[in-house]
Amino acid sequence: MSPFFILSAHNPVTIAISTHSLTESKIMIHELSQRRIVGPTGNLIIPPDDQITPRLLMLIEGECEGLGPMQAAQKHGLSRQRYYQLYKQFQEQGALGLQNQKRGPKTNSVRTEEVERQVIRHRFLDPDASVDIIAQKLRQAGIDISTRSVERVIEKYGLPKKTLSLPS
Repeated sequence: MSPFFILSAHNPVTIAISTHSLTESKIMIHELSQRRIVGPTGNLIIPPDDQITPRLLMLIEGECEGLGPMQAAQKHGLSRQRYYQLYKQFQEQGALGLQNQKRGPKTNSVRTEEVERQVIRHRFLDPDASVDIIAQKLRQAGIDISTRSVERVIEKYGLPKKTLSLPS
């Protein structure tokens, strides 16, 4: 008999490959603690930095093998909510959706290179100006920046800080 593939109805992802009929099919086991998949004729080691394979196996166990979302998530050390997040990402993007995504802002939206140049420019034009004054001048020039962002730019480039001194 030629090999057959069991395919998901929603995604053309191969779930199992067998050279036997469905009734003679042998089972593959995922050994979570040892990060390997064991089949009837051998095993595959899952690399330590691979995030996608264990998550895909979790979804297969939860959706296709009858383990259910709650138990599959617990088995893999995740919450039920995270299971459903990964399930949704898989449905939308396939296996690549299971990879960790960078958290937080993707770009430095306020402190762009141009804004940093302007902060440095103002620091050198008026070395006695405080960060409050530099921020105020930049806002008057149409750049929306906080005093704290000006402080961060000055710290980043190791420029001297100037603060308003109180009269004695």
